[in-house]
Amino acid sequence: MLTYAITSNTILSYIDGDKLLERIDQVMKIAPYLSFNGNCAEAIAHYEKAFGVKAQVMLYRDAPPSEGYQAPAGTENYVMHACLTNRSDYTVYLCDVPESEPKNFGNGMAIAIDLDGMDSVRTAFDVLMEGGVVGMELQQTFWSPCFGSLTDKFGVGWLISLGSVS
Repeated sequence: MLTYAITSNTILSYIDGDKLLERIDQVMKIAPYLSFNGNCAEAIAHYEKAFGVKAQVMLYRDAPPSEGYQAPAGTENYVMHACLTNRSDYTVYLCDVPESEPKNFGNGMAIAIDLDGMDSVRTAFDVLMEGGVVGMELQQTFWSPCFGSLTDKFGVGWLISLGSVS
């Protein structure tokens, strides 16, 4: 006899009492991880202002000792790992990389974010465009009551949308 046991995210199937299959249904959560060339702290301050959030930050000098790993010389004040999360649970991770690993953001990727309320959209767009290049001014489109695109002063592409009116 085939039977099933269902929990919050797991489906177990049995034939005559013997486990046959375990399937875990999970939602994949994707978050961008941006690497900077020593100016990550500046980017974090810029994004905190744009999105009205506070980042969690660990510098290389604050990392616990790890056998077999030594932070590259000159990176003590670099950001080893940072996390920006807003109320909607959007997360962006950030870090600095040593000068020996130069990073550039490509033109085939942008971070799309839906914000609640026109004030949040306008603030984010205005702050992100400081020193950046606007691709499309904020405007009504057929897919959003307010949408705009830009590349910020760090080379990161952003697609800003109004998610809900507040």
